[in-house]
Amino acid sequence: MLSKYLSMSTPLMIIVIIIVLLFLWSLGSTLVVRNIEEPSYTVVEKRKGYEIRDYAPYIVAEVEVTGSRSESLNQWFRLLADYIFWNNTKSSPIAMTAPVAESASEPVAMTVPVMEQGTGDTRRVTFSMPSKYTMETLPKPNNSAVTLREIPAHRVAVTRFSWYATNGRVARLQSDLLAALKRDSIKTLWTPAYAGYNPPFSAPWMQRQEVMVDIMK
Repeated sequence: MLSKYLSMSTPLMIIVIIIVLLFLWSLGSTLVVRNIEEPSYTVVEKRKGYEIRDYAPYIVAEVEVTGSRSESLNQWFRLLADYIFWNNTKSSPIAMTAPVAESASEPVAMTVPVMEQGTGDTRRVTFSMPSKYTMETLPKPNNSAVTLREIPAHRVAVTRFSWYATNGRVARLQSDLLAALKRDSIKTLWTPAYAGYNPPFSAPWMQRQEVMVDIMK
């Protein structure tokens, strides 16, 4: 009798286990990014298919890579992770009259998003820096392939989506965003960019992905 009960319960147990695992995966995906800093912005307006944001100034670490998005993934990740985790030089003032001294490396906190912009085989990938830094206090890259750049205050139009950011899907959403802006007579300033906010192991339905483009105020 007991064996019959266990046999009948097995499919239900499997469903319960799957539900629990999916819940834990979703929860873990949320907790990973909950406390990660991102550039400060204000939502100005929500329109059909996109929203308009005003971003405050922020600093990025930037690299230029070649190849398709999938081919260049390892290239830009290696360069930016190398800078963030150890291959940098921290600047610290010693005294009022002394020059700035160069000291050991300083790990830079993780932030989001990682942004990708470009056409063809060449693209620019940027990683926003924590707001506690200025251009003077931010650790300097030792690798000349990584550059630091201050992004001034600007306005963007953004379309948000979840699940996977395949090449085709990103291109289609960028095209849809440009079409919506043209419909609303809003002038764009640059080519659209893709922004990713989650690590690759995040549950796909919990991932925050965006396509965005700078627009005129």
